[in-house]
Amino acid sequence: MKLLAIETATEACSAALYLDGEILVRYQVRPRGHSELILGMMDELLQEAGLRPGRLDAMAFGRGPGSFTGVRIATGVIQGAAFGAGVPVVAVSTLAALAQRAFHETGERRLLPAYDARMGELYWAAYQVGEGALVNQVVADELARVEAVSLPAGAGWYGVGRGWAAHGDGLARRLGGVLKGQDPELLCSARELALLGVAGFERGQAVAPEQALPVYLRDRVAEKPRA
Repeated sequence: MKLLAIETATEACSAALYLDGEILVRYQVRPRGHSELILGMMDELLQEAGLRPGRLDAMAFGRGPGSFTGVRIATGVIQGAAFGAGVPVVAVSTLAALAQRAFHETGERRLLPAYDARMGELYWAAYQVGEGALVNQVVADELARVEAVSLPAGAGWYGVGRGWAAHGDGLARRLGGVLKGQDPELLCSARELALLGVAGFERGQAVAPEQALPVYLRDRVAEKPRA
């Protein structure tokens, strides 16, 4: 299985190439310039592997939620690259990829990934590690205010992502004793996105490039908060 994955929905820009179990990664934290950076990362990985895009089985991308501009970049780049290579695309939740990275980094198995959505809201979900050491969704990706986020059952949940940096105190109060800890600095990476992309491909979730669509959750992305 050969799959190229990209992720640009947060401050981290990354690409990963999955080659029959081995993963090559390019990762850089930079607030801007993802559109130029990601193309170079993709080329570097393919050249390192001596692989042409048309020899890939599929491509994957972080479909959101996250930065509107970042999600749009990933969608446009992957649609163009996959169409040119003639390969299908797997769309992966950026919250799922964040949860998967948290498991890889910390070993925690009950995860609450969150991104700051501004306007007093956050992108939120709950994932639990299951079969194959991959995360399964427990609470669907949602856009909500801190006091209204959907709570998972049980205890021992671990918060990850910049949403915890912006709303950590409020989330801790909302969750109470079911919260085990948090890492507000962890960012998404294409490495884990590639793993989820491979799993999605094996489950038959790959689509034609033009059907690979972003998920913003917020329709009015340019709306200003009211006083």
